[in-house]
This record gives sequence, structure tokens and C-alpha cells, in this order.
Amino acid sequence: MAAWKQIVFSLVILVAAAAAWVRFFPGAPDVLARWGIEWADAATPPTATSAVDNAGQAGRRSDGGQLATIVALPAATAVINDRLRAIGTGRANASVTINPYSSGRLVEFLVESGAHVEKGQIIATLDSDTEVIAQDRAKVALQDSQAKLDRVKSLRASNAATAVAVADAEVVLANARLALRDAELALQRRSIVAPIAGVVGILPISAGNYVTSQSAVATLDDRSSILVEFLVPERFAAAVKVGAQLSATPIANPNKAYTGAVSAIDNHIDEASRTLLVKAKIANPADSLRAGMSFQITMKFPGDSFPAVSPLAIQWGSDGAYIWTIVDSKAKRVAVRIIQRNTETVLIDAPIVSGDMVVTEGTQSVSEGGEVRIAGQEQRAADADG
Repeated sequence: MAAWKQIVFSLVILVAAAAAWVRFFPGAPDVLARWGIEWADAATPPTATSAVDNAGQAGRRSDGGQLATIVALPAATAVINDRLRAIGTGRANASVTINPYSSGRLVEFLVESGAHVEKGQIIATLDSDTEVIAQDRAKVALQDSQAKLDRVKSLRASNAATAVAVADAEVVLANARLALRDAELALQRRSIVAPIAGVVGILPISAGNYVTSQSAVATLDDRSSILVEFLVPERFAAAVKVGAQLSATPIANPNKAYTGAVSAIDNHIDEASRTLLVKAKIANPADSLRAGMSFQITMKFPGDSFPAVSPLAIQWGSDGAYIWTIVDSKAKRVAVRIIQRNTETVLIDAPIVSGDMVVTEGTQSVSEGGEVRIAGQEQRAADADG
């Protein structure tokens, strides 16, 4: 290409670039005015200039600084660790497996399964012929010892017997009395009695079987009240106290709730599960509850209160999580510690209170101490005044 053509082409490009700069650069008229070129104002379309000026002023404060528009929501307050829910298992207030004191043939059951018995009531008997004979023999020996003592005392009155002989006869009589008590006790223990008041379970054996002291003859459950065992997470361990009220709902009958109180607390936390074993007592006057039932346990506590903000408000920096709060229309960065994330809120530990405005949108335009405008605030104020 000839040199003159290259020069013309370059001039055309420069002119086009200058025209584009004058037309589209907002500050071009001011620059050209300082150069003494006034006709640039007429070259710039009035509508475009007006739009640019309006756009520039809309995002600027009167002092020339940037005014960021953001969306902010007030912080709320949420309470955690105020309610405990656990699954518990019911146990009888007292449960006893009855074994005979000695071996023998089970002669008779005096109760049936499901019967309610009182403490000390006889529920079964063993064969006792040997014990009856031993009792009769002890009675005869006691009578003989008493007669001998009487004779020795008579002889002692006439100085025909010594004081030693009287003392020996008294010792023989005392031993005879002890032998009779021993025989009576052995005979008494051939009757199997209920050690507590309760309901008889299914009888595992029938009359006629030979039993030993290791044989389970019957089981008794005292279900006048039900003990519910459940595990409490470690964070509630210090809050659970003996006597604390709770609600127990049978899993099989969720429409019925029972009130109870904590009756016992274990003295240590299980290292494997990090839980604490707790027992609660529930009254059962209608005898509608049974050992082995499962319960939904609910306990209420004062709990811990924390500020709650929108998940969009949480920002992250090199030093951890933080949020932007609005104080007197100025942004303030506040470091936070996240306590709990929920579906709609995040609980934080931070020096803010309920009602403080927290930035949720437009955080990229916010700086420390910078003035901001909350979107929709003027409209809300106008609505409130109207």
C-alpha cells in the first residue's frame, strides 16, 4: 500500500476514535471545554448527556462519595437447648424373681398369672413332711428339757442338787427352745411368699416339679408407678435435676401424655455415647402402663438465647465469619461465631441485639464506615406516615 494511503487510513481511525470518545465518554465535554473547544457540547446529544448526568448523580452523594444501596433485615432472637426429646423404656417400680429357700417338690400354687398379691402372701408351697417331723421332735425335746429343769430346781430346794446342775438344765432348755425355732423356720420356708406387693407374671413351672434354690418360681412386678430410663445428651447434663418435671407419651398411644419427675441421675457420662442415664417416675393409678413400653420423653429448660440472622448475611474473611450491620446509616463490620445453622436462620454469638439491621444483599458494595441506603426504606417510612 502506498504511504499516502496508510496516512489517510490512520487519520480516519483517529477521527472515528475521537468522535466516539466525545460522544460516549461522560467527562469529554468538560475536558474539551478546558481545551477551549466549545462545540463539543452541541455534538453531544442532550438526552444522552442528561441520562449520564442523572445516572452519575443517582449513585453519588452531594460530597462526591459513593452511596451504596443495600438490602438489610433486622436481627431476631432465637432460643436453643430449651427442649429435650428422648426415647425412654419403661421399667416396673420394682421387679422380683422369686426363688425358694431350699429344694423340694412344688406341691401347690395358691395364685394364678396376672393376680395381684400383697407383701407376705403365700403364693406356693413345697412338700414339708420332713420339716413337720423335725418341728414335732423339737417340741418334745423342749418339753423334756423343761421337765428336767423343774426337777433339778425341786432338788435344789432341798439341797439335793447343786447350783451347777440347775445351770446346766437351764442351758439345755435354752438350746431346746432354739432348736424348736430352727424347726419352725425351716417349716415356714417351705411356703413361698411374695416379698413385695405386685402382679404375678406368667408362671414358668407347674405344681409337681422339683425345684431348687436356683429355680425361678414366679416373677412379681410392682407397677403402681413406672420408671422410665432414657439417655440425655451431654449438653443437657448440668440442666437435669432430680425432681424436674417432664412429659412422657407412649409411642403406642401418642394421644395420651403422662406427667412425671426425674427420680434418679447417674453419676457419670458414658464415654462411648457421651450421654447421661436418667430415670423418671410416672404414676400409674389406672394400671394402663406396662414395663417394657417405649415413651417419648419431653423436658423443657430455660435454654440459651442468641441473635438470629439470615444465612445471606454471613460473610467470610481471613479472620473468620463476620456480618455487616447498619448504625446511623453507616456500615459496621462485626465478627461473629456461628452457633447453629437452621433452614432459614443462622444463630450467632455477636455483640448485636434483636432489631439491629444486618445487610443481606449488596455486601460487595459495603465498606467499613461507608454510608449506605437501605432499599425500600423511604417507601416504608412513607407508608408508616400515611
